Amino acid sequence: MQEWPRVVAAAIRRRREPPRSGYAGYLVIEIRSHEHVVIGMVPLFPDMTKGPSLNPQLRMASTHRRGASTPGDNAGQKLRVFFVTEEDPLYVIRFFDTFFAEYPLEEIDISGITIDRPFHESMWETMRRVRILYGLWGFFRQGLRFTGARLRGRSIESLAVSAGVAIVTTQSINQPEYIEQVRAIAPDLIVSVAAPEIFKPELLRIPRLGCINIHSGRLPTYRGMMPTFWQMLRGEPAVTITVHRMAEKLDAGDVLATRLFAIKRSDSLDRIIKGTKCEGARLLIGVLRDMRADRAQSMPLDMNQASYFSFPKPEDVREFRKRGHRLL
Repeated sequence: MQEWPRVVAAAIRRRREPPRSGYAGYLVIEIRSHEHVVIGMVPLFPDMTKGPSLNPQLRMASTHRRGASTPGDNAGQKLRVFFVTEEDPLYVIRFFDTFFAEYPLEEIDISGITIDRPFHESMWETMRRVRILYGLWGFFRQGLRFTGARLRGRSIESLAVSAGVAIVTTQSINQPEYIEQVRAIAPDLIVSVAAPEIFKPELLRIPRLGCINIHSGRLPTYRGMMPTFWQMLRGEPAVTITVHRMAEKLDAGDVLATRLFAIKRSDSLDRIIKGTKCEGARLLIGVLRDMRADRAQSMPLDMNQASYFSFPKPEDVREFRKRGHRLL
């Protein structure tokens, strides 16, 4: 028992450093008591790992539970929240900039985060999507912005590390090994923020309060991909940011809260996405506080009014511009 404080301290000292690509995996050490939860990691180098890749992995450190309560004292217990998202240093990161800066530490404990690759697809396929949406010049501009963000060290992972949030990695959130890892973490709630994979029933059933998603569109009308784009194209006066419960059917769970973000007569998709990410974080904070206090109310969707949108095609972008809007 005399050795573990030094192991934990080493993990905490390293948690603010950028990840090192030379690591093949991590040995996870978790120590629990009534007032503390410490999750440490020891890096494993390639010659220390034989056989299959170690996935999922817990890669960073989590520390002291402030304000620990006695059993049965629900008012004093923090809501344990686990995030699933995708790495995006231009837009989704705005959500986490706001959330990490403003969420109430005394009420919410972020028990972990999984950060997938964009669209859960190869880099080349994502580049093809961006090229189709923005055109050659827009693709070049976004490429410069992306490169600049990376050179500055901007990433959701770096934000999470700075906030002391444990990062759980996996090839797929529906892998049995990952599901068991999340079950062991035992979050009260899983939050999807632009998660690129559909949650299968086994994952949906893990948290005691279920899973919720934040969607930048009015449901069930604007189900699917790029809802901000489609609302602007169809002449909506505002984007409806929606927090809703997740169900087996995509974007079909009960609505917990909504907020409007106004669209200007001549606007940019860039401004709208950035603005809705920030406001969405604030909307989610309110929902989480309501759920912790057991005062959240939900409204079922009328799926007879449902529609579904896919990724925009070039002809959709042309119509978008005819309305006086621009992408960047």
